[in-house]
Amino acid sequence: MPHLRITEAASLLGVSDDTVRRWIDAEAVATVKDGAGRVLIDGADVARHAAERARATTDGSGMARSARNQLVGIVTRVVKDAVMAQVELHCGPHRIVSLMSTEAVDDLGLEPGVVATAVVKSTTVIVERPQASA
Repeated sequence: MPHLRITEAASLLGVSDDTVRRWIDAEAVATVKDGAGRVLIDGADVARHAAERARATTDGSGMARSARNQLVGIVTRVVKDAVMAQVELHCGPHRIVSLMSTEAVDDLGLEPGVVATAVVKSTTVIVERPQASA
């Protein structure tokens, strides 16, 4: 069973270290101590919290979507020309870049500082993981 340090869990969940510590104090996540006495969190509990947070995050539209990958973030940059635009969002630690029409950017009122949701529909998603050391 994988275990994560408090800082790693907080970063993955998009919350503060203190929030994770409150969950530990409330016994909402299982913990163990490593050989150095550091508190480690059960990776399955982190995954459960991540799934719960994702279900609780909606864009408020009430619309059902076939795209399951939705990331709420803040617009950090918009570059427009007469026809096309590039919109950059930061969704937690992730940078998402979208190319769309300038008309769509204007219709949506996208500019730095606006909160928006990136909805991603893809037929290919590559998952990588560092190799475990022997």
